[in-house]
Amino acid sequence: MPRESPFKYHRFPREIILCAVRWYLRYALPYQDVVDLLAERGIHADRSTVYRWVHKFAPEITKRTEKHLRRASVEWHVDETYIRVGGKWRYLWHAIDANGQMIDFRLTARRDAKAAKAFLNKAIERVRLHRPVIIVTDKAPTYRRVIREINHRYDPHFDSTRHIDRKWRNNLIESDHAAMKRILGYRQSFRSLRSAKATLSGIETIRTIKRGHIQHRQPGVLGEIAFIDALFYGSA
Repeated sequence: MPRESPFKYHRFPREIILCAVRWYLRYALPYQDVVDLLAERGIHADRSTVYRWVHKFAPEITKRTEKHLRRASVEWHVDETYIRVGGKWRYLWHAIDANGQMIDFRLTARRDAKAAKAFLNKAIERVRLHRPVIIVTDKAPTYRRVIREINHRYDPHFDSTRHIDRKWRNNLIESDHAAMKRILGYRQSFRSLRSAKATLSGIETIRTIKRGHIQHRQPGVLGEIAFIDALFYGSA
């Protein structure tokens, strides 16, 4: 049975919705700027409409992109930064591979061993059979203990994942966090956890598409547009 189109009951056509969502996720634009750019093209939508589009279709783009991702390398770089959600600081755990491809992210209220373990287990489950051989982190002591526990769970007699905690080796992910925050701009504060997760998943996916970490994408921004449109081919 065919899946129901996610654009059903929307007043605007697919092309306009996806264009607005992509603008918001790819560039450091507030909702009002997206509304103004649409207005320049004779399309009149308000901020709340664009907000609803982003929070509905950003996760949908992420879900549909999954099967097109390239296989990540077995060297991971893991770190955490912080953003404000609902007026409180929350920790954004982030893992990328040696090529800068996003593995996974997770938002938590605390920065402790429990949160680190939950994040790494989630990331490893996501890649399933392609577990990391090397995990590079900063010198936070929680990582060493958690990686030791993960190794013991998979093979009590062999450290299948090597832990490297030389800070200079983790410059790759620190640069990635800086790039993420430049895209977020002033939007580093979110109303709710749901809003933060939807927006961050979309931003990460658009960055993944832009960097070419997916299969069969044409080069340049026109290739990005064509790829995203093809994800929804047949949806009206």
